[in-house]
Amino acid sequence: MDFIDVRTAPFAVGDEYAALRANNRSDGASALFVGSVRDFNAGVGVSGLALEHYPGMTEKSLQRIVSDARTRWELGRVRLLHRVGAMAVEEDIVFVGVTSPHRQAAFAACQYIMDRLKTEAPFWKLESGETGDTWVAARDSDRRELEKWAR
Repeated sequence: MDFIDVRTAPFAVGDEYAALRANNRSDGASALFVGSVRDFNAGVGVSGLALEHYPGMTEKSLQRIVSDARTRWELGRVRLLHRVGAMAVEEDIVFVGVTSPHRQAAFAACQYIMDRLKTEAPFWKLESGETGDTWVAARDSDRRELEKWAR
């Protein structure tokens, strides 16, 4: 069972974890990732960011990423939330929760989904900070992390 949501509203991590686990007796493992707005990037202070997306295309991309993860590992549930719009430092941006009968699959699938999100999902990030507003591109380190899944 997959839940994928692109939204402007904040989410509560505890509520999302509870939804992931509710009435789920067959999966013994859960892995979570929560990404938040930090106050620096590349050595420069950040005061906030805005994320833009292409409605429809973004959701399809996220569904494809989750479907691909399901072909690689035995997964129970996947819960993926990604915010768009303006966010302040310390606000949560993304929640990825994965359940599986076994921990190895849950850990791997959670990381795989995040690695694909960082490099392939159609989101555009505009950071505000000390030097003004700057569009942020995918980093080489994100691309290197993705390469390991091709092996």
